[in-house]
Amino acid sequence: MTIERIKPTKLADYLEAMSRAVFSSGISWKVVDAKWDWIAREFDGFDPVKVAAYTPEDIERLMADPRVIRNRKKIEAIIGNAGEMVVLDREFGRFANYLKSFADNDALVADLHKRFKFLGESVAHVFLYSVGFDVEAQEAWAHEHFGGHRHRRPKGPA
Repeated sequence: MTIERIKPTKLADYLEAMSRAVFSSGISWKVVDAKWDWIAREFDGFDPVKVAAYTPEDIERLMADPRVIRNRKKIEAIIGNAGEMVVLDREFGRFANYLKSFADNDALVADLHKRFKFLGESVAHVFLYSVGFDVEAQEAWAHEHFGGHRHRRPKGPA
């Protein structure tokens, strides 16, 4: 898997990168890549103001479309994340200013996890890397934090 790095120029770039990381969590990146153009189209080019205003009918429209990844929780998370991103963009003057307001990446990752849905440590790290933050490559980061294994929740009692 190669994570595409971008230089965001607008708020939609950040929401697209975050949404790609969210959709890719727990699913093959190949599946996400194959559906991505259609997903971007159906999410209005990831315009955060438009996405944040999605209604239950929009969620049902997305859930009925086999060309998108039909995971209700992730779709709802992306809609909520768009709203949070708009709030932070207004509060800090730019979303990039919010991201740069932390002393270190660990503090930023912790705040991202608190504010955004489906953004655990690993997914937040992928997001930051993809938007050009100076963070370790995913493999090195996973090795440092999880002993070289992808983070997985413990299974229930044996």
